[in-house]
Amino acid sequence: MSLLAILVALALEQWRAFEWRAGVERTFVRYTRSLERKLNDGTRQHGAFAAAAAVVPPVLVATLAWWLVDAVHWGLGLLVNVVALYFLMGFRRFSHAISAIVAALAAADLPAARRALVAWRGGSAADLGSSEIARLAIERGLVDAYRQVFAVLFWFVMLPGPAGAVLYRAAALLAEEWKGPVPGVDASPLVESRVEFGRPARALLAALDWIPVRLTALSFAIVGDFEDAVACWRSQAARWAAQEGGAAAGILLAAGGGALGVQLGGVLPTLTGDPDVRPDLGVGEPVEPEVLPSAVGLVWRALVLWLLLILLLTLANLAP
Repeated sequence: MSLLAILVALALEQWRAFEWRAGVERTFVRYTRSLERKLNDGTRQHGAFAAAAAVVPPVLVATLAWWLVDAVHWGLGLLVNVVALYFLMGFRRFSHAISAIVAALAAADLPAARRALVAWRGGSAADLGSSEIARLAIERGLVDAYRQVFAVLFWFVMLPGPAGAVLYRAAALLAEEWKGPVPGVDASPLVESRVEFGRPARALLAALDWIPVRLTALSFAIVGDFEDAVACWRSQAARWAAQEGGAAAGILLAAGGGALGVQLGGVLPTLTGDPDVRPDLGVGEPVEPEVLPSAVGLVWRALVLWLLLILLLTLANLAP
């Protein structure tokens, strides 16, 4: 039943992604901000309590709803799973963002490509050329594909009903909302307080990431250049620990860059004139706009691989 729910949810998302789906995440984020205002005293203990208060209720509600309706009829349980995955997965979010950037770059419309990138990942893209835009799009796309598809699928399969999917997306949103200071920003008592308060949320996400991020990186290697992907993963991933996305992003980007045969990370121009020096990841040629469709193809192939593995697990469980 898990595989059927996944296939239906993916099909629904590709058919149409309603704007009000994002309202579910915004509602949860508002709830986490309310908890932070009430409970943030700058200690890990209160941060742990607030993280539990943020994550446990939606997981319990989703699990209880699934258990009650599944007890009435398995079809109703399937429906709850489909609805949960439809709201929580976001394959279309990153694939359509990359498609918009590809179309703009193909038309030599650099301002439109910059606007599409900023609308997707935030920040500024005023000084970025086409190669930098393509490189950032691949980096964000690989991480988004993991956060919004692969990790969600892993925990959905591992835990009963929609519990795992809800748990992971709640933990990911919470860690993002209560993250530490932005690199390059001066520390302050308020920032330091938030760093300690948000540490348990980030630790929870790191624990949930440990297995699925490595399985995703392995999937990129299997469906791409295996030797280069594994070599980059082993030798480069640790360099990214202090960058945005942390160790998990380092594993994904190193393996993804090796699988695609391109160089990710590296130096980026900034508005201040001081370059943003980031570790080099991947191997091969610098990213060009023509590589973007290959990155989307890499993610699609990895997703098909996961679906095949889930099918095999389902058949194994059904065997007498």
